[in-house]
Amino acid sequence: MTTELSRIFDVVERWVAEAPDREALVFGDQRWTWAQLDDRIRRAARALRASGLGPGDHLAVLDKNHPACLELTLAASLIGAANVVVNFRLAPEELAHVVDDSAAHVVVVGAEFAETLGGLRNRLPRVREVVVLGGDDDEYEKWLAAAEPVTAPYASAPEDCFLVLYTSGTTGWPKGVMLTQRSMTAHTRVVAPAYAMDESTVNVVAMPLFHVGGTSWALGSMSAGGRTIIVREPVPSTLLCLIESRKATHAYFVTAMVQVLLADPAQARSALRSLKVLAYGGSPMPAPLIERTLNVLPTSLYSVYGMTETSGVLCVLGPDEHRHPWRPHLRASAGRPLPGNEVRVVDPEAGIDVEPGEVGEFWVRSDQVMARYWNMPEATREAITSGGWLRTGDAGRIDEAGYLYIEDRVKDMILSGGGHVYPAEVERVLGQHPDVAEVAVIGVPDPEGGETVKAVVVPAAGAAVDEAALIAFTRDRLAHYKNPASVSFVPALPRNPNGKILKRQLRSSFMP
Repeated sequence: MTTELSRIFDVVERWVAEAPDREALVFGDQRWTWAQLDDRIRRAARALRASGLGPGDHLAVLDKNHPACLELTLAASLIGAANVVVNFRLAPEELAHVVDDSAAHVVVVGAEFAETLGGLRNRLPRVREVVVLGGDDDEYEKWLAAAEPVTAPYASAPEDCFLVLYTSGTTGWPKGVMLTQRSMTAHTRVVAPAYAMDESTVNVVAMPLFHVGGTSWALGSMSAGGRTIIVREPVPSTLLCLIESRKATHAYFVTAMVQVLLADPAQARSALRSLKVLAYGGSPMPAPLIERTLNVLPTSLYSVYGMTETSGVLCVLGPDEHRHPWRPHLRASAGRPLPGNEVRVVDPEAGIDVEPGEVGEFWVRSDQVMARYWNMPEATREAITSGGWLRTGDAGRIDEAGYLYIEDRVKDMILSGGGHVYPAEVERVLGQHPDVAEVAVIGVPDPEGGETVKAVVVPAAGAAVDEAALIAFTRDRLAHYKNPASVSFVPALPRNPNGKILKRQLRSSFMP
């Protein structure tokens, strides 16, 4: 059944009316029906009002994954406010910046982060109230219990922001992405059917809720009326046990987590046998890992491409393409746009469409696109054109069948003497070498001008591979100017909290 949404709280309200006693949310040993969840969200909305929050105001949540975060996101939507979900992995300096920049007046903080937040209070003049969640003296549950459920919600407009997620900040300070009733309901409407979610779905939410791969993924299964399991933190051994014991049907992981979960194929095959859908994203999956995943699991495999600024998923490559017998090249694709999303390929300097099949920057227009960046009008103007097109910053091409192929980030393009090199091209080739576990390609200054191509490789376990062998491997597979001029070996690649490789850090490490 298709869920018609006009505001995000319809996700809950529909199932309260249709199946109030069915289980909606699970967290450890705790379980809530739709009716119970509805009551808690409405109480949280009243508590926020009692704390002085109203339309246009912000609260913040600082904790690892907890159902209270989802409750507060939905509660904020009932009073016209917005929930700022803070990345708990940030350093204190970054935490202080995000909480202060967001103008949050109320902060709900997990007990294990309360001391850290307390040490920053003198730098947070706009925070009027702190509510501690969990621990020996759980203030949050008392706060909820003291409030009566809201019965007259704020009349939300489509453009009202109810959720602010800060980008991971690979360059400069993180930016607050303002997601609205329109953007998130547009995303939620297409996600559930895209992943065959329905009332029988048992969905594992292991990605952090400060990321769209957490919050948006959770809202997808909730909109379909399925059971949503919130995972506090994604410990691989715990995840395998949880999926097996709960008979989970759906899960989304970053690519690196898929690799860890499949470390023991026999164990993975047994523990994950209930999964009907395994979605992955955050970074491209190397061809050998895709092959191994398909061989180990009979599960439907989905590759996702999206970003915070589009409320989550933008394109999907589905199970048929992953297992297509005579079109294996599709596995390198990001898939095709979900309904309602228009995509152009544009010359980023000229602002005009490139020829079909040529590489340019992906521009997206959709109801899923954010309203703006919080408190950053210049960055908003740079990101969204007057015609409503979002400049993604991703470089790639679209083939004749409409499949998107991401070549790289526009800013990561290497300006070599022979021409422009997109690192992902080189990474795909090196990723096919059996002795390469992971690889990142960067540009480093060339003494003679421009840049040269450098590969940073994590060797496969037990592999004995050298620089000359890897460079030779690329020579028959890439144009000469795309071949690495040098290769360095590292035990692990630096990543941000969302699993993306920090190429800026790599470039700094290998600067001459």
